[in-house]
Amino acid sequence: MLSCVLVPMDGSEMSEHALENHPGASVTVVTVVGEPSVMMGEAMSIAFEEVIESAAKERAESVFDRARELAADHDAEIDTAIAIDRPARAIVRRAADYDAVVMGSHGGDMIDRLFVGNVADKVFEHSPVPVTVVR
Repeated sequence: MLSCVLVPMDGSEMSEHALENHPGASVTVVTVVGEPSVMMGEAMSIAFEEVIESAAKERAESVFDRARELAADHDAEIDTAIAIDRPARAIVRRAADYDAVVMGSHGGDMIDRLFVGNVADKVFEHSPVPVTVVR
């Protein structure tokens, strides 16, 4: 039985499935706001914000609201965390503090996948703890 699980969420349906069924485990939902880059569409827009951390928090809130709603449906509570980085790198960096990472098989839109690559594959390949990828 897992006691401490990291669940990366990006607002996609696949990431929502990853939040289900962790009875008795302490669950932390992390959402990653991509670091500003000319290649990363929406992430670039936070570069124009006065305080990047505030902009990241604002963008993450809708993901966290949905995560809390899903957790409440299962009589569970979650912790939340925000990272400003490349998604796979941010998840792998946090993974060592958990028993496992449970994540959706893919998220975002086609353009995100073209520029960012397959985040689940990168996390699976580099994570120091077991990774479960759900659909």
